[in-house]
Amino acid sequence: MKRAMVDRDNAALSISSQCRVLSLPRSSLYYKRKGESAYNLELMTLIDKQFLETPFYGVRQMTWHLKACGHKVNKKRIRRLMRLMGLMPIYQKPNTSRLNKAHKIYPYLLGKLNITQANHVWCADITYIPMRKGFLYLVAIMDWASRRVLSWRLSNTLEADFCVEALDEAILKFGPPKIFNTDQGSQFTGFKWIDTLSKAKVRISMDGKGRFMDNIFIERLWRSLKYESVYLHAWEGGREAKAGIGKWMDFYNLKRPHAAHKGLTPDNAYWKNRQEMETDQMIQSVA
Repeated sequence: MKRAMVDRDNAALSISSQCRVLSLPRSSLYYKRKGESAYNLELMTLIDKQFLETPFYGVRQMTWHLKACGHKVNKKRIRRLMRLMGLMPIYQKPNTSRLNKAHKIYPYLLGKLNITQANHVWCADITYIPMRKGFLYLVAIMDWASRRVLSWRLSNTLEADFCVEALDEAILKFGPPKIFNTDQGSQFTGFKWIDTLSKAKVRISMDGKGRFMDNIFIERLWRSLKYESVYLHAWEGGREAKAGIGKWMDFYNLKRPHAAHKGLTPDNAYWKNRQEMETDQMIQSVA
């Protein structure tokens, strides 16, 4: 992110001076990450599909699976690709959010909680999005009770900024929740994320380590998104991926009936619940 802070058109401060202030090696300013080969991108898509089916597969099991499918791969390659994708080979959770041991970990607050109201609990997660010539990471923020996706963002890195942008948008549009649940990844334990929630007076909840079932509703969202949209298209780049995901998110929120809400869409369920809550509050205030 330091590279993004360098202003190449700044007449008052040279690029060398800006790099010294940021403690950024000048050579890194001109570094461009080498893309993955077409075959590695193909393997990554296969890994992603299999991981949705068997999230407990580690490097060894995934290597065996790909060999059984006719691919001549070794554990070293699969380990590197799974790390690049953010998939943890030990725990039952895609490790798109890396744990930072210096960050505070908050307790899981949803164990025996009855969550039936909109804006009571929100959750967030990150997933890997394959494209024809590369890949992106997607974060989504969801209302737990209604399953409505409140905001989402795409990024080509796993740094925290795109997560905080999605959080800011959701709070601005819908107001803050009472509780926010995520995994223990560094994006969700870092200062910017925690500070935003703290200022909004939101209680913070985090999944148990390796327990992907603690955030099950957003895991189901990823499965639906990938099988109903991502895997059906070979998007060339970020612009196409953003448009395709946006189209599916609109369909999911506005048109897709949800069994948990007796056929209501997530959007209908969210606003119906909000209206009922506001009506109850008005009645109580009059009484």
